[in-house]
Amino acid sequence: MRAVVQRVSRAEVRVDGGAAGAIDKGLLVLLGVGQQDAAPDAAYLAEKTAGLRVFQDDEGKMNLSVEEIGGSVLVVSQFTLFGDCRKGRRPNFAAAAPPREAEALYEQYVALLRERGLKVETGVFQSMMKVDSINDGPVTILLDSKKAF
Repeated sequence: MRAVVQRVSRAEVRVDGGAAGAIDKGLLVLLGVGQQDAAPDAAYLAEKTAGLRVFQDDEGKMNLSVEEIGGSVLVVSQFTLFGDCRKGRRPNFAAAAPPREAEALYEQYVALLRERGLKVETGVFQSMMKVDSINDGPVTILLDSKKAF
């Protein structure tokens, strides 16, 4: 699984003109699921996301996690994170998991974050979404579960 994690002061995802999910201070996570991904990948990324120390402490150092500041997480499915652009000009998405398997791991990731006590909002899986965010910092971190083991 791959995630683009952004520290935000606010973020919102809209579907069909209406808000599907919105947060104030916290993390915006664009989450992609690959064909080789399984439950351990979701568990790894959920733990890593919740524990990322990207928020400032009283001394101005990035030393606090979203859990520690009482922030929220907005998770948006993003199969295009598995786009392969090495050949030609059109991305190849063959490495992305099929929708049924991807949605199950996406939902598992969200559930694991919620089990940690985090407020989690989501987009609508497999929908055209509009994401609006204010990146705070900016701070953007790339996570890849296959680079962890």
